[in-house]
This record gives sequence, C-alpha cells and structure tokens, in this order.
Amino acid sequence: MDNPTEATRAGSRRALSIMLAVVLLALAFSGIGPHDRLTWMLEVAPVVIVAPLLVATFHRFPLTPLLYGLVGVHALILVYGGHYTYALTPAGLWFQDLFDLSRNHYDRLGHLAQGFIPAIAAREVLIRTSPLKSSRWLPFLTVATCLAVSATYEFVEWWTALVGGVAAEDFLGTQGDVWDTQWDMFLATCGAVLALLLLSGRHDRALARLLGR
Repeated sequence: MDNPTEATRAGSRRALSIMLAVVLLALAFSGIGPHDRLTWMLEVAPVVIVAPLLVATFHRFPLTPLLYGLVGVHALILVYGGHYTYALTPAGLWFQDLFDLSRNHYDRLGHLAQGFIPAIAAREVLIRTSPLKSSRWLPFLTVATCLAVSATYEFVEWWTALVGGVAAEDFLGTQGDVWDTQWDMFLATCGAVLALLLLSGRHDRALARLLGR
C-alpha cells in the first residue's frame, strides 16, 4: 500500500475539511422541514455513514483532494434530493417543464453520479492497494465495481419498499416507470465510464501529488 508523507497530506486535509463543512451545513439545512421525514432520513443515510468514515480513515488512508471534492458533490445531490424527495425537486421540475417531460428526472442525475463518483473512488483504492495500477483490467474492474454498487443500492431500495410499504414509496422513486431500476443501473454504468474518460489523467496527477511521486 502506498503511504503518503505528512507533507503531501496537507492538500487532502484541506479538501476534506472544506468538503465536510459544506456538506454538514447543507445537511443541516436539508433537515429543516423536509417534504417527508422518513424519506429524508433514507436519502441522506449514505452521507451520514460515509462522512465519519472519511474522518476515521484519514490518517491511515487519506484520499486525493479530487476524490474528496467529488464525494462532496455527490453528498449535495443526495441531501438536496432528500429534502424535497427526488420526484419533487424544484430543479428537476424546472427541467421537466422546460423540455415537456413526463417525469422529474432529478433521480437520473443522482444515479449518474452514483457511477461517476464511485468510479474515481474504486479506481483510487484499486491503484493504491492492488497490482492493478498499470493493468488493462483496471477500467473494466472499476466499472464493474460501480455497477455492483448500483445494483446493491437497488436491492436496498427494494427491501426498504417491502418493509416500509407506501411509506417508502418516495424513497423508491419509480414515478410509475416500470423500467426505473434498469435505467438507474444503466445510468450508473454510463457515469462510471464517463468518469474514466474525463478524469483518469487528472486523477493520476492527483495521486502522484498525494503519494509524492
């Protein structure tokens, strides 16, 4: 495993601190009068789980500033959607009216991000902890990991809906689309591929700075 020096941690420490401050502030505001309290709790649960993990693992495994920034963006997408429920987000409704769409597509953005951000996270972990750093298998395994994460999230939505019944309908968020689950996993896969195409070079440079190469 690559171990960053204390000198190379400074950028990551600053990025983590800024990200946490912004996300926790947004989380606090999103929890004020949400459309549905149960849905809000379910939607922001990943943020509440991941934020402490990032703090707890910083000294042993600090991430690149790029990844901390992406995690922050993903968290903001989740807390915004959680406040209104994905089907009622104003941004999604504006987009729906603008293009005369049949549904609010904000959840599509969420699932695209569900592939885009985890792709960089999976890539970072694989490069730093496995022999795959220069392997041709790296892109395939990164995308496969993101698809697995997306499928797991769909299982969680399904199980939550079974347990919660009507109370969990907003969390499921199908909006009457029988292909919603397939769309979610497809968009997560597209997000992962897009992240690799757009950010692999920048991510390599961020890793080089973090690891002092």
